[in-house]
Amino acid sequence: MTSGAEEALAAGGASWTALVLWSSLMLALCVSLTRRARFVHALRSIPSPSGALPFLGNAMQLNCSLEDFFKKLVQWSKEFGDIYLVWVGSRPFIFLYRVESVQPLLSSSQHIDKSLEYQYLKPWLRDGLITSGGAKWRSRRKFLTPIFHSEMLRDYFGVAAREARVFVKCLRSELGKPEFDVIPYAKRAALDVICECAIGHNIHTQTNYKNEYHSAVQSITTISQIRFTNIWISNDFIFKKTALGKEHDRALNVIHSFVNKVIAERKLARSVRRDANSNSQSRRAETLLDMLLERTENGEQLTDEEILEEVNTFMFAGHDTVGTSVSWTLYALGRQPEYQDKIVQEYEEIFGPDREEIDYDELHKLVWLDACIKETWRVYPTAPLIARQIYNPITLQGTEIPVGSTVLVNSYLLHRDPRYFPEPEAYRPERFLPGQPKAPTFAYIPFSAGSRNCIGSKFATFETKLTLLALLRAYRFHAIDREDQLRFVSQIVLDNVGGIRLSITPRQ
Repeated sequence: MTSGAEEALAAGGASWTALVLWSSLMLALCVSLTRRARFVHALRSIPSPSGALPFLGNAMQLNCSLEDFFKKLVQWSKEFGDIYLVWVGSRPFIFLYRVESVQPLLSSSQHIDKSLEYQYLKPWLRDGLITSGGAKWRSRRKFLTPIFHSEMLRDYFGVAAREARVFVKCLRSELGKPEFDVIPYAKRAALDVICECAIGHNIHTQTNYKNEYHSAVQSITTISQIRFTNIWISNDFIFKKTALGKEHDRALNVIHSFVNKVIAERKLARSVRRDANSNSQSRRAETLLDMLLERTENGEQLTDEEILEEVNTFMFAGHDTVGTSVSWTLYALGRQPEYQDKIVQEYEEIFGPDREEIDYDELHKLVWLDACIKETWRVYPTAPLIARQIYNPITLQGTEIPVGSTVLVNSYLLHRDPRYFPEPEAYRPERFLPGQPKAPTFAYIPFSAGSRNCIGSKFATFETKLTLLALLRAYRFHAIDREDQLRFVSQIVLDNVGGIRLSITPRQ
């Protein structure tokens, strides 16, 4: 064969190869576009805000303050009805707030995976109970549930009572002042409780405002929430180049260094104690960390990394939610002080005015305290948004939601359904007194609901009750802002721009 013929044959082969590659590329593109068209078509019946742009969706409308973001969620619910859709880039976010659609989602054993946005918490919480999904979450939940037994809660009762007394003392500095923000006080108190209960280490943030760990936790929580709603820093590469990214990594290093140090010290102390008491029965575990280490020593293997992620998870979840619950309850009671008097009067009628402390089994007797907290959770839900990633189709409001969607339950709106809560904007604890009709289970979800409900709900409830009881017996609270002056922010927890402003006077 001549060289010319060989060149022609080679050229023909190259052309054929290029044609095959080009055809394959076009076929893949067509398949991708077809799938995308079907995906978008499946969501066509769900109303959505106008103004969505190609590739960006409604991202420009969401490029706003967290306060405006919350307002838009409420406004769109009024505009579009029981379900609506917001496009963020190419991803659909579907918002629900009626029990008819919330129940099939949260009661499902399939749809238990948190939304992709929880990846922003993973550098901190890794694959702990909050952020993990699927088989790993089921295994970890089964492993951890026995830890939260009633005896453990009784053990922690004394810690919560002691820190509540410290809280009372700390607020003395606010007597005589026209106003102060109660949130930092409440979160520091809750952090001191969970640190001692989770890792046996009291960091005294109530009296040491410059505690590095506390500052790092607050910083990384705020930054993670900003990423939840800001598409421009969702990409890790871009985020790490920003000032927020650098602060995030600094705070992360502080948190992990502190917790790793505590875990190492606890393991060493347990080893020494075990060697010293090799011939005697070892004492019962005292903290969450002890329990994790004990179960690992007894053959249920958890690596140091897995212990770290669960300790960090409970340190985060155990202080942010309780601190927020206490703050909003004080606000609500500060707006309607007659309920403060009902709580204190009931306590004194049952236990006497001179009784300083009660025990774990006596808390249930305080029905007004219980009702006021539950009504606070209704009007000011601690977690206003609950997000699920859809990996199997589900039908909601008559529409089959395709795989790849993100569904969010807006509990702030869910708890304001007038069918179950007449005059929903009004704070009326009487709704939760014994004997009153109850709303359907999935119409009121202060700790979520279904298989992925909060594992620490009983812990959070008794801690919130103890803290409020101590504060209300010491002070009268007045809320500075009216309800119509509140400026809600949907962070990981429900917040208010400018904090929750109160003033206090001694209770005579």
